[in-house]
Amino acid sequence: MTRSPLIARRLFDRIEPVHALTYFAPEAKAAFDAAGYRGFWMGYFAGRSAPLGEVPAQVVAAAFYNFSAEHVSRALPSAWTHASPAAALQARQESAVAALNRCGVVDTESVGIAAALLEKAARSADWTGRPLFAANLSLPWPDEPVARLWHAATLLREHRGDGHVAVLLANGIGGRDCNVLHALADRVPREFITFSRQYDDDEWDRCVAGLADRGLVDATGTLSDAGRDLKQRVEDVTDALALPAFDALDDDELTTLFSTLGPITRAVIAGGDIPSATPMGLTRDDLDDDDPHLP
Repeated sequence: MTRSPLIARRLFDRIEPVHALTYFAPEAKAAFDAAGYRGFWMGYFAGRSAPLGEVPAQVVAAAFYNFSAEHVSRALPSAWTHASPAAALQARQESAVAALNRCGVVDTESVGIAAALLEKAARSADWTGRPLFAANLSLPWPDEPVARLWHAATLLREHRGDGHVAVLLANGIGGRDCNVLHALADRVPREFITFSRQYDDDEWDRCVAGLADRGLVDATGTLSDAGRDLKQRVEDVTDALALPAFDALDDDELTTLFSTLGPITRAVIAGGDIPSATPMGLTRDDLDDDDPHLP
């Protein structure tokens, strides 16, 4: 089967917003607060790491990759003294479904079709070397269609994310450096990264200096040609590693996935919870095109 890795990138732009409501929707913050977690970051780290169980903060920092260990350790393992991983799993799924419902994503035929196709892809994807994907894959599948849609989207985004971490490691880009590289490549504003990934000016400058020592940043503080080439290579290989997750879908199914998932993603974006700039570097310029453009 010969497909362009660009399909994986375009699917990421459509799948990630469906998952990402669990970070940005007010329903999610309210659910984690009600479960007993204290503050946004405790809820975030508890919710996303809950499939791993009560593992040390170092394990979570290793898997998430681009957060500092200190940031993670302020939330874990103390989160589990407030509520269990099971409570976090319940809070994130129920609040995600509530947020999707508010955006108009409800139990319709098209939602059921998109959920079934994403599930088919997720169930067939290779989990080896992908700890967050494997942990989420071990969870029970929900019965309700919108919950199944969200769960499948979560699986496929973590599958891609695990692959992205492997590519960064192979290219010698550490977890803190990769955020800076991402910002310098104009994928996300520096201000958003420094806030969401908690950098001070000294750490940011050290990361820039380290990238400059490798010839990836020039004297003006912007990416050099080598830096732009490396960033593009990381993105291209990430797409290539994510693409086989959709091999289980034939061309007709992939075409149907684009046509059913596109309106769902547009409804989520229209809901207004997900900012235009996110650490994931999502693009929105192609979301109106529901054609996969298969060869």
